[in-house]
Amino acid sequence: MSLSFDPKALRELAELLDATGLSEIELEEGDRKVRLARATLAPVTYAAPAPVHAAHAAHPAPAAPAAAPAAPTVADPAKHPGAVKSPMVGVAYLSAEPGSAPYVTIGQTVEAGATLLLIEAMKTFNQIKAPRSGTVKQILVSSGSPVEFDEPLLIVE
Repeated sequence: MSLSFDPKALRELAELLDATGLSEIELEEGDRKVRLARATLAPVTYAAPAPVHAAHAAHPAPAAPAAAPAAPTVADPAKHPGAVKSPMVGVAYLSAEPGSAPYVTIGQTVEAGATLLLIEAMKTFNQIKAPRSGTVKQILVSSGSPVEFDEPLLIVE
């Protein structure tokens, strides 16, 4: 049995894997089925820093401020009553544009319905709004990081 698939559609699915950080996508339509999976690479240990390290080290730098909150951490953020969870799979962005101020910061008071961050899913930017008024206690994601459905994004108390 020979199956043929549209190469453009396969490329779009591969791009979706990259954009969302998913490890695999599986689609089924009638008797046709396609599964794309991202190859996982074993970690590489370097004896001495290489030029590639310098480029790689520059990438995580913007994530450091968001990843090191001054507020005390919660043992399991998903169980926190103030957890704001992702309604979809996508890529989180803490500001409207690269280099602009974030929507919220730790310690900031927000009103119910205020935009907390954006999640890009399938080239659409979705506003994630505060479900209640309160104070932002923790930001659990960094800008540009992939998020999963129901993953805690922030803590608002």
